[in-house]
Amino acid sequence: MHDELTTRVLFERIARDHPDTLPLADLLDAFSERAFGLFLLLAILPAFLPLPAGAGAISGPLVSLAGLQLLAQAEHPWLPRWLQRRPVSTASLERFRARLATPLAWLERVSRPRWPTMIDHPAAKAVTGLLLVLLGGLLALPIPLTNYPFGLVLLVFAIALIERDGRTLAFAWALGAIELLVVVLFVDDVAKAVVALAERVIGWF
Repeated sequence: MHDELTTRVLFERIARDHPDTLPLADLLDAFSERAFGLFLLLAILPAFLPLPAGAGAISGPLVSLAGLQLLAQAEHPWLPRWLQRRPVSTASLERFRARLATPLAWLERVSRPRWPTMIDHPAAKAVTGLLLVLLGGLLALPIPLTNYPFGLVLLVFAIALIERDGRTLAFAWALGAIELLVVVLFVDDVAKAVVALAERVIGWF
């Protein structure tokens, strides 16, 4: 049954079975081998919702957490207990789906289960994990106007993992590499963002 699951059906099933909220751990368990894609999709929600400044500081670490676990060849996302119990709002998922209806519809039209080696091979998982660690780290930095560009690339990663589409994942690799290269070309801005983030973290203590 999971083999026929599309991202659109995933959203509809969540809304039907859980009209209000459900714990994040229960949601991930329901989608077994697609759990990393779903976790990544949930992680990037703040980058697309109308939240106060700093949404990337929420999404970025979660994206990097998923990447680290893929690097370690984990079969299912591990979450700290407090995050496992965190409720996921169906209304937030619906707002996310509505906001990104066009790219989601396009990605679903071109995505389907194929090239399974790109999804399951240890080396491929390591590449995906490394890119997610780097992209998540950059998303966490306070670089102006980067939430949407990083979020859209990470959306492609998420759809590829949910649909188990190795070809779309290869496309996500290319997009991620290009985005990293663009950031390197503006290394001064990145350095300033790192310093600003460090100052913010120090201010928390």
